[in-house]
Amino acid sequence: MNFEENTVRYAQISAALSRSRFRSRFRLGLKDRQYICDRGWETMRRHAAELVAERLAPAFIPNDGKQTPMRGHPVFIAQHATACCCRGCLEKWHKIPSGRALTAAEQEYIVGMLLFWMQREMTSPLPGSRR
Repeated sequence: MNFEENTVRYAQISAALSRSRFRSRFRLGLKDRQYICDRGWETMRRHAAELVAERLAPAFIPNDGKQTPMRGHPVFIAQHATACCCRGCLEKWHKIPSGRALTAAEQEYIVGMLLFWMQREMTSPLPGSRR
């Protein structure tokens, strides 16, 4: 499946995540939005793919549950907002089992989920603004 085919699933999971107090508090700030605008979506896709491959894809992650910073890059924020931050959250929210390496299709699914969330965030009002 590709991004377009997963859009319905991304929307369904986003709706469930929006009911989580923890997940729903993550938002892209002005600095994060500017970073995305300056670099573009292809760069964001590449960064997301690299971070997923490096921090989530291995079968064993020594610091699982603590490998994703809470800020510093729009992808990190998206990972927490979408429950793609560690293998435990991937298993709980996305039904992707831990204890084995992620497949290429699973990695692409996660990257798509991150981009889906970031794109929706870019069209929503800034936190604290009135629109």
